[in-house]
Amino acid sequence: MYHVYVLKSKTSGRLYKGQAQDVPRAVQLHNLGQFTATQHGVPWELIHEEQYASRVDANKRERYLKTIEGSHALKRQLGLEDEAGHPVGRP
Repeated sequence: MYHVYVLKSKTSGRLYKGQAQDVPRAVQLHNLGQFTATQHGVPWELIHEEQYASRVDANKRERYLKTIEGSHALKRQLGLEDEAGHPVGRP
């Protein structure tokens, strides 16, 4: 199984989207600063995960979530932003 996952930085609130077969190990490596993209923002917490049967499908989903449209859709799904694109809990 392949997984697409979303991490949230506990220090900055930034989101990171990635994919892996072993999500707990990936989160551990992110928190150890092993990936350049997430070295700043440690510690990270897993806030969302999706399973896919093929790597191709996981790659497609990850690429979509990294687009502006996909990022907004994900934030709405997670309750982090409203339909107008405004962060939840802010005016």
